Amino acid sequence: MATQLSTHVDAVIASVQSKSAAARSRLAASWRRSMLSHGLDPSHDASQDCLSSGEVAERRDALGRVMDIAAPKLDRLFELVGRSGCGVVLTDRDGVVVDHRFSEADKTVFEGWGLGLGAVWSEATEGTNGIGTCITEERAVTIHRNEHFMARNTAMSCIDAPIFGSEGQLIAALDVSSARADQTQTINALIAEMVAQIARAVEADYFRASYANARIVVADHDDASISMLLAVDADDVVVGATRGARKAYGLKAQGEFAPIPASDLFGRGDGPVGFEKAERAAVVRALVRANNNVSVAARDLAVSRATLYRRMKRLGLSE
Repeated sequence: MATQLSTHVDAVIASVQSKSAAARSRLAASWRRSMLSHGLDPSHDASQDCLSSGEVAERRDALGRVMDIAAPKLDRLFELVGRSGCGVVLTDRDGVVVDHRFSEADKTVFEGWGLGLGAVWSEATEGTNGIGTCITEERAVTIHRNEHFMARNTAMSCIDAPIFGSEGQLIAALDVSSARADQTQTINALIAEMVAQIARAVEADYFRASYANARIVVADHDDASISMLLAVDADDVVVGATRGARKAYGLKAQGEFAPIPASDLFGRGDGPVGFEKAERAAVVRALVRANNNVSVAARDLAVSRATLYRRMKRLGLSE
């Protein structure tokens, strides 16, 4: 065991000293940050930083409704991976563990590995690890066993995905960890997809809750790995967007959202847009509700039958 740890430390140091490794590999770049930027030693074996219960409570309060939204989803994820010896962990944006799910049989093991409430898993304190590197790089990552920076963490596999807030800022990280020696990269890839899906679900539900009075539009995009939601108010103005939607439309990645007319954001393209599109949609809805009875639809829209016929003709609608 001591020989294995020593070999890992030597591998990390050699990578950091390489002039080209960091440019070729994200993992090597993270190892380099861990040693040179954060001043960490891969052979360090001291006890891990851990916050008090009071400090954890403050961080949970700071996350607010995220905790309530995430809780049932953590339960669901644990139902899927818990029997295979995995634990589920939620951290805040600083890598502090604020919630977790462990089986009774594995709880002592995971807490012994430093995954209890209040444990700090930032890259600045633990070097390359699933939680800290996910937060630092703001992307989903898997750190498998000896990909960790610290030799003492190399028995674990950590699979993580970031959770972004309603203003595009990173607010939390979702982690599935396993200390099973037979955990393979193939299994990690399957778990990674589940972790990403749950993280997107938390992010989407939090966004919807943050814009409860707006119409939520799911943006059309090829990348299914990100949450693509827009909040549109009653005046057809986009008043909010998830991190993924901001990226897709070339908007500022995070921060206060500057309202944009929906027609400006989506582009005019072919067919009706903006007010014309909204008017057409309103007329179609009224006709559908009235079972295509123009007189009833006109009454619901508070216009005359003749006025509605004129609008239908202008909008290219027939009875």
